Amino acid sequence: MKYAFVTGGTRGIGLAVCKLFCEAGYAVTATYSHGEEDACRARELLPAVRFLRADVSDEGAVSRALADMPALDVLVNNAGIACCAQVQDTAFADYERVTNVNFGGTFLCCKHAVKKLLARGGGAIVNVSSVWGETGGSCESVYSASKGAVISFTKALAKELAPSGIRVNCVSPGVIDTAMNARLSEEERAALCAEIPLGRFGTPEEVARAVYFLAHETYVTGQILGVNGGF
Repeated sequence: MKYAFVTGGTRGIGLAVCKLFCEAGYAVTATYSHGEEDACRARELLPAVRFLRADVSDEGAVSRALADMPALDVLVNNAGIACCAQVQDTAFADYERVTNVNFGGTFLCCKHAVKKLLARGGGAIVNVSSVWGETGGSCESVYSASKGAVISFTKALAKELAPSGIRVNCVSPGVIDTAMNARLSEEERAALCAEIPLGRFGTPEEVARAVYFLAHETYVTGQILGVNGGF
């Protein structure tokens, strides 16, 4: 049996990742920090997945969730939150929360997953960043910075863990049709689609397939894979 741990697993990209790994025969544990309705729907859709409520920015919660797993082969750091505001209107509390979840959660999960991966003789970590982590997004400076940190962390950690047989990679989604983008008006969606060469938003399933590829391609590490329709 192979084991996967997915953060932010009850909707969107995380849920699609859980479904794909579950179908591939993995025993999947997934976390979420809020949204019991989403968690209930996820449990109905994927009864074989173990969904745990755990805030990835809380080191104790991360440590307990990973310690409770019998083994670990793949870690997928997907949990993330948005912050859409001009910098002068962004509260420091918002900066702290976004940074602590988007980058801090990735760091904490990697920190506490390494021993379990080493016990299996190696494994894979796949982090989820964003196109804004590569290019920066206007009115999303804090979010962009947190996702940029995930990219830099991925590259450094890949070098650190490669001698131990642990590969570390990152997917960088573009505009994906998830709840995070549900706030967009029809006009905003049309304007974004006009900027995407493939002419549409991506799907969570397309990102999940990229995550699965990076988790299993044994000679790929330290890479940032854009899933963005050419955006």
